[in-house]
Amino acid sequence: MLLQQLADGVATGAVYGALALAIVLVYRASRTLNFAQGELALLGAYVSWQLTAWGLPIWAALLVATAALAALSAGVERVLVRPLVRRHQALPLIIVTLGLMIALNAIIGWVWTYQTKEVPALFGSGAVEIGGVAVSRQDVGIVLTVLVVAVALGVLFELTPVGLRMRAAISAPESAELSGISTGRTMTAGWAIAGAVGAVAGTLIAPELFLHPGMMTPVLIYAFAAATLGGLDSPPGALVGGIVVGVVENLAGSYLPHGSDFKQVVALAIIVVVLLVRPQGLLGRREVVRV
Repeated sequence: MLLQQLADGVATGAVYGALALAIVLVYRASRTLNFAQGELALLGAYVSWQLTAWGLPIWAALLVATAALAALSAGVERVLVRPLVRRHQALPLIIVTLGLMIALNAIIGWVWTYQTKEVPALFGSGAVEIGGVAVSRQDVGIVLTVLVVAVALGVLFELTPVGLRMRAAISAPESAELSGISTGRTMTAGWAIAGAVGAVAGTLIAPELFLHPGMMTPVLIYAFAAATLGGLDSPPGALVGGIVVGVVENLAGSYLPHGSDFKQVVALAIIVVVLLVRPQGLLGRREVVRV
């Protein structure tokens, strides 16, 4: 029973980690928390569903949705975010992302209605046995897909010129500008990648939760808990935090009295404790301010 709960928690946590990774990418690129990240992921899931309803295979639909959300996120950064970043207006940035979250949710409800829709599983039905534990093919596929995305992003950031320019623009924007690196382009790239990763996360979790406009609200809370736990400037920390939050949430729901009613409280408790004890997160770097 315990092993089964751990396995289910890892699969759920992988999705939390993917969405947390998108949150971290945006934070690293523009030093703001994108509260609309969940609705962008939700929009990606709806685009995937709509394309499958029109007859496109689910994997092809996911690729199209990923590209569409990357382009939309890049446009959001260019039109709504960059002017505020240049003016160093942190609070208006947060308000803009909150407004975008509300607007996207209303648009999704208006276009696709508020009825629950069924998204086909990307990895089919059935289960496989791993170490004596029955795990659904969808859960195995979710974990492997998130790992592939994480490895691809690691290669991008560590081994490619584009990734090196992005890292330079994030760590020392003024020096990067003097070296001829466009911080604006790297910021746009960060938002585009975050949008693509969010679309993948939304499409992966949709078959598990069933698709409806409120689907991503609890997932976003868990993703913020994962990003806070791992460190808002640490992509690996986001994935580790996602797994930890997924496992803790699953165990709390199974073993605590009325645990299913308090699972979101567990996520909020993680956020509060981490902010009080280790604000930079498990794998984040402490920010040093020179006076």
